[in-house]
Amino acid sequence: MCIGTFDGVHLGHQQLIHQTVREARDVECASVVLTFDRHPLSILNPENAPPAIGTLEQNVILLREQGVSACVILPFDEKLVHVTADHFLKEIMMGMLKAKGVVVGHDFAFGYKRQGTEAWLASQISTHVVEPFLIDGARVSSTVIRNAISEGNVSSARKYLGRPFRLAGVVVPGKKVGRTIGYPTANLARSSKTCVPANGIYAGRCKTKFGWFAAAISVGSNPTVGGIKRTVEAYLLDYPGESLYSDPIEIEFLERIRGEEKFDSVEKLVEKIDDDVSKIRMISNDFGS
Repeated sequence: MCIGTFDGVHLGHQQLIHQTVREARDVECASVVLTFDRHPLSILNPENAPPAIGTLEQNVILLREQGVSACVILPFDEKLVHVTADHFLKEIMMGMLKAKGVVVGHDFAFGYKRQGTEAWLASQISTHVVEPFLIDGARVSSTVIRNAISEGNVSSARKYLGRPFRLAGVVVPGKKVGRTIGYPTANLARSSKTCVPANGIYAGRCKTKFGWFAAAISVGSNPTVGGIKRTVEAYLLDYPGESLYSDPIEIEFLERIRGEEKFDSVEKLVEKIDDDVSKIRMISNDFGS
């Protein structure tokens, strides 16, 4: 088994999980990922809890795609915070889950006050420590990916995740300005606890009940039309037109086209959107959309 938060299930996480699957096959037993329903800092230090790269549902789907036999999700609450490493190992890992071996990352520690270090764990059970996963000499981590997303560098986030960054949510009514200028958008209601790219215009895709569509994505307050609230909206290229209100969708970010701008008139805004959509169509074609 392996243990971790696995937010985003990035390429570094995948190396650890793949090692777990390989070792489980070698000894002919199940491979299990043990994770939590929230980031530990949301309990330990709420003010510094990072925004999530993926929702719990998204992360579980990604974990399942890595070939594990099972994913066990524990509620990370005040009770779990005070569980000692010894109790966690003997009662949960070896007791409840019958662990034969553990695969952990190089900076792993668990239990009350992080008592369960790699060295301690190795003295109790067969333990394999996976070294950091590097890309271009830089360590892949959830923190690096969150920073890239917040800066609008979704191309780097894609490189570290091994896939484009996605936001999931439900379509809700917006100010409906887009439809008056020929660019109706799907306005995404999302969790306030998830990462959102920097304000700007992005080339991407949108998954709907009708399938995937290339999309021009706007993140920001729409200052040209007097917007104040920060929103995430997607104009779906070649979409047939049926309403998506109340439907769940996923928005996938491929590349940042430009930053958010305030134009002197709606006409100039429309001219820029025309140009953006042309660029996004070419980018989408390159990605096979």
